[in-house]
This record gives sequence, structure tokens and C-alpha cells, in this order.
Amino acid sequence: MRYLEDIKENERIIEHYLCRTKQIMKSRSGKTYYSLRLADKTGQMDAKVWELNNDIQAFEEGDMIKIDAQVVIFNNDMQLKISKLRKSQEDEYVPMNYVPHTERDIEELYQELCEFVKSIVHPKVRALLEGIVINDPERVELLKKHSAAKQMHHSYMGGLLEHTLNVTQICDFMCSRYKHVNRDILITGAILHDIGKIYELSPMPMNDYTDDGQMLGHIMIGVEMVTAEAAKIPDFPHTLCSLLKHAIIAHHGEYEFGSPKLPATIEAFLLHCADNMDAKVKTFEEILDKDSTAGAWTGYQKMLNRYIRRSDFD
Repeated sequence: MRYLEDIKENERIIEHYLCRTKQIMKSRSGKTYYSLRLADKTGQMDAKVWELNNDIQAFEEGDMIKIDAQVVIFNNDMQLKISKLRKSQEDEYVPMNYVPHTERDIEELYQELCEFVKSIVHPKVRALLEGIVINDPERVELLKKHSAAKQMHHSYMGGLLEHTLNVTQICDFMCSRYKHVNRDILITGAILHDIGKIYELSPMPMNDYTDDGQMLGHIMIGVEMVTAEAAKIPDFPHTLCSLLKHAIIAHHGEYEFGSPKLPATIEAFLLHCADNMDAKVKTFEEILDKDSTAGAWTGYQKMLNRYIRRSDFD
């Protein structure tokens, strides 16, 4: 397997990749060509098919394809110039080579999350959590396999579960350190704050926004899930339901970051802090893991709007 992160300029590449996007374009002279975005578990790369002839067989966005291509430089980035292309056969590639995934054991992550569900004291809140993240096998599989984002932090298989557990653990730590915190509300908010992403994003490896993701977003989807599950539980307290939904609604913290409401409870504010902390620190980790810049400082990071220094010293 020739991973995208390892290829070099001027190499000839004959390999299988996932076609993430396919655009049919026109050159200035009016000639039709394909502009593609190819992917494996190590990253993505632009590719072009300039000559649409018999060596370019039929394929669609989302297909696995085998390409024969030359690596060229365009606008200071590597690009694949494809001369031959066909759809891959299922026995020609290993699917996990094309799906970035968590380094942690997914089943262990899920069992740890279930222990937090069991720790909820209020029986109706525990029943609500069980209904959403335990009792529905299809939903459980989505939770285990989804990413936490399309491109930002934890954007790999199992990323959503890893991020959810991290945020829940941070919230659990903070519960005992501040007064006036209702642990059931905070832990439930932590477990459910991003649950809507299982429907906001399509499954890996495509990991793209669904129609509901584009039109509603994971906050709205998550709130609807809580509303629907609470309606199944007799006499679920209305105010308690609102407190739980508020934690989800406000977890982005600020209007400009997509929160319909600012945190108005201590639980909602702590959840926002925990979510922001895990997302930002994970982004630092991923940048430091991938950056190959010489010296202590990385290149400029658009995602964080800053340069980052490694903590090395003599």
C-alpha cells in the first residue's frame, strides 16, 4: 500500500484510493476534465484527469478506484495527474487502509461510557440515556464508528466516541470541585452533547455532511433525540428535560460559534469548557503529530490562528 502521506514529487503511483469527490469541469479551451479528491487513512490529495479516453473507465464519487498517475506540483502542493483509472474490485484492497481510526480500543471506550450511564442517580435520566446510547443497537454502532467532525478534531472512525468519553471524564472531574453542580445533568449533557453527529455526518470513510446535517445541524438533531426519548418515559419532568436540552443547545458557548443560546446554567457552562478544552487540545496533538517543520515552531496553523511551539528545551 502506497499511502498518500508517503508519496513524493515525480513518482509514478499505481494504487487504490477512495474517491471522496468528483467534479466534471471545463478548461479555458472548453475541454472537459475531472477534478478529484482522493483519500486513504493518512490524508487526502487533489487529482486531475485531463484526458478522458478509454483508459478512464466509469466511476462515481464514493467509489474505490485504481489509478495510474504521476505526482506533480501545482501551486506548491502535490497533485496526482491520472492517465488510467478504473473501479477497484473488493478483493484488491484492505478497507481499513482507507479509514482513519482511533488508536484506542473502541469496545473499551464504549464500555467506559456505559459505566458513566450506570452512575446516573435519577432513574428517569438514566432511562433516557439508556434509550439513546445503549438500547438501540443500530444507534450504538453509529456512535462507535462515527467521527467527531468532518475536518477538525477527532475526524476519524471512533473519534466521536473518544471525544464524548474525554468530555464526560473532564466533566466528572469538575463535578466534585465546584458547588451547585448537578452531576446527573452535567454527565448526561456530556454524553449527549454531540450525539446528533451520528446523523449530521455520513459514516466513514465518506464522513461528509448529510442533508439533515446541512439543514439542521447536530445541536438541533441532538435536542430532538432527547425530546423524543423523554416522551417515551412516563412523567418525565418538563423542567429537567429543558435543563438537559439547554446543556446541548449551549455547549458551543458563544453565538458566533453556533450556540443558539449562551450557557445559562453552571452545568451548561462546565460542559462548554470541557468540550472546548478537549477539541482544542486534540487539535494541538494532531498538529504536533503531523508537523515536520524543522525547529521548535510549527508552520502557521489556520485552524487555531497561530503558530505553535513544541515544548522542547536544552
